[in-house]
Amino acid sequence: MQSFTTLTGVAAPLPMINIDTDMIIPKQYLKTIKRTGLGAGLFSELRYDADGGENPDFVLNKPAYRNAEILVAGDNFGCGSSREHAPWALLDKGIRCVISTSFADIFYNNCFKNGILPIIVSPEDHAKLMDDAERGQNARLTIDLAAQEIRGPDGGVVRFDIDPFRKRCLLEGLDDIGLTMEKAASIDAFEGRLADERPWA
Repeated sequence: MQSFTTLTGVAAPLPMINIDTDMIIPKQYLKTIKRTGLGAGLFSELRYDADGGENPDFVLNKPAYRNAEILVAGDNFGCGSSREHAPWALLDKGIRCVISTSFADIFYNNCFKNGILPIIVSPEDHAKLMDDAERGQNARLTIDLAAQEIRGPDGGVVRFDIDPFRKRCLLEGLDDIGLTMEKAASIDAFEGRLADERPWA
């Protein structure tokens, strides 16, 4: 998993509330178990019209936000069914951080397992960050995970809380497999003892 330390990038405003995982990545894209290629289906019902053309009014289709790496989203982001394809699609589109006032629990947990930083902020700080995100090409934020800070284009700073264990995993790029491999020496030693003590097993 790619580590997350400091990210400076364009922040796209998506103030809609209750964006569920089906809106993030509709069900017709769930036929694959690959983590790549899903970016094309991200928010497809909002990004494309009935003929498959781009909807020019959707934020990620606007020139200033096409390469956004940060999403400032409305309340209760990621609700609905528990599909891990949702963070896969965000990551495949290049979005490494989502900021909201609240997230659905399963989506929130899945983000950390895939190298995406979901940040919960107060409604007051969220309003400031949404205002920053609405500045078009000047909508650049810096996310400093080690310092637990979001720095705005005018020098304003918003601090955020994060579980220390999840913070370490992101900083070091550790997913569940990576965490297991940290114990490789202990696992090998256990298996060696087991083979000596129970050769029939």
